[in-house]
Amino acid sequence: MKIDSYSHSVESRLVKYVQVDTEADPNSDSFPSSMKQKDLGKILVEELKSLGISDAEMDEWGYVYATIPANSKKDVPTICFCAHMDTAPDCSGKDVKPIIHRNYNGSPITLPDDNSQVITTEKHPYLKEKIGDDIITASGLTLLGADDKAGIACIMDFAAFMMSDPGFEHGKIRILFTPDEEVGRGVDHVDMNRLAADYGYTLDGGVLGSIEDESFSADAVEINIHGVSAHPGYAKNKMVNAIKVASEFIDTLPKDAWSPETTQEREGFVHPTSFSGVMEKATVKFIIRDHITDKLKEYETRLEEMVKSVVSKYASKGVTYDFKVTEQYRNMKEVIKEVPFVTDYAIEAMKRANVAPKPVIIRGGTDGSRLSFMGLPCPNIFTGEMAIHSKHEYVSVQDMEKAVKTMVNLIQIWEENA
Repeated sequence: MKIDSYSHSVESRLVKYVQVDTEADPNSDSFPSSMKQKDLGKILVEELKSLGISDAEMDEWGYVYATIPANSKKDVPTICFCAHMDTAPDCSGKDVKPIIHRNYNGSPITLPDDNSQVITTEKHPYLKEKIGDDIITASGLTLLGADDKAGIACIMDFAAFMMSDPGFEHGKIRILFTPDEEVGRGVDHVDMNRLAADYGYTLDGGVLGSIEDESFSADAVEINIHGVSAHPGYAKNKMVNAIKVASEFIDTLPKDAWSPETTQEREGFVHPTSFSGVMEKATVKFIIRDHITDKLKEYETRLEEMVKSVVSKYASKGVTYDFKVTEQYRNMKEVIKEVPFVTDYAIEAMKRANVAPKPVIIRGGTDGSRLSFMGLPCPNIFTGEMAIHSKHEYVSVQDMEKAVKTMVNLIQIWEENA
């Protein structure tokens, strides 16, 4: 069977998967952060086994591993395809009702469960390119979850094709589904020896043809400001309210630069993500991002100078601060530039699938960012998922099908070049 004549299953798979609530919980200390993510993992294991992939399994952490055995006589590198099972906590992923809009005609899509939610080509210009496609949305009360269940659907459909065609020569293929990507913990417990792959690709990209092999480098910063507590009735010349000091510090942040809302393309940013506190202690958390890893230290030094300047005004009264930096992930390009053929093969695979490649940089990160530094160079391939983390999230069925065609051609290219 050739991939061009294959009857795809991405649509039905995505519709099924998005109805399983897998929302990650950033406030949880467990792993996965929400145990309900394992509900989808169990489904995927059973589906993989039904395809004839006998070693499909989910480990204690919620990772799903599976193997499509090699049938080539060549010594072909082992390739991993990876997608994440969780959905973002930014928008509810509970009780998702997927809706298929057949042969989309370009008109506004009013979502039925909340008529104020209208998806238009003005707000979402990529939709103009999808006229004639079958578009899947949610119903207006939740996100869709195509990020990254579209990637899961693509990998599962790819697996179904590969298992149905024993004459298609290829090397060993590993499948990995991860939890908690959306809260930055997606590969915390991946067993790289168990995975045993040489190169990988995440299926977690957006527009048709996008290939991403350059991400942000990322750190997290937590600043604690320690004030001076006193009874408010007797606080004169004694109390220094940590909330007020922290607010003064936040007000010193640039208003027209250095932030997500004022930067684009390769520009980095310093972004406060949460602020909490009481009189005695206030905590401000930041994410720090740039494509040049060395700039993170520059940003962090400047940020600490700013908080130190504010706190120094109150130091004689006993106010102090602490400043903690945690590494999150690094720019995958630092690894992939040493093995450029990993990206080149994906670009060639898209061309063979009649998809115009669109190399882009990620203003963010993927599981592939960290996997690259764990020994698995891992660019990111398109799935068609758009307007992610929102009630306007949508995906084109045809984009997903073209991602599957790209994967099939990609595996063939790896075998050819072995």
